[in-house]
Amino acid sequence: MKIGIIICDRYRECAGGKCFRAAHHRAGAFSRYPADEPLEIVGYTTCGGCPGGNVEYTPEEMLKNGAEAIHLATGFLVGYPPCPSLGYFKEFIETRYGVPVVIGTHPIPEHYLRAHGALPSRDAVRAHPELMGSPESRLAYE
Repeated sequence: MKIGIIICDRYRECAGGKCFRAAHHRAGAFSRYPADEPLEIVGYTTCGGCPGGNVEYTPEEMLKNGAEAIHLATGFLVGYPPCPSLGYFKEFIETRYGVPVVIGTHPIPEHYLRAHGALPSRDAVRAHPELMGSPESRLAYE
């Protein structure tokens, strides 16, 4: 399986450690891929900053590199506030490029749940149970 990852521009200096580790261990949103099959990341970039102009054309390059799915990184959900364009990005990419889009990459860090547990933004995260993981996995992605 070949995938592309688009991250929120708020984290543009992120080296991708949590995403790449989760892909290697098939944690979080990567748990959908069989552990005994190769998983290759063929593209990694930011959305380009609000309102997400990079989302319009970067999937095309990822597809040229063989991407079979595109992940919108967990940071779109755990940034505060959660990205208001996330649903639109998913719909646009799937409609324009005909490739499945997965919301999330690595498990939600435990400190996020502690900090945001009483806020409405927690509902966006809880809508993606594969990102919730166990308390141990959330601690592993601190």
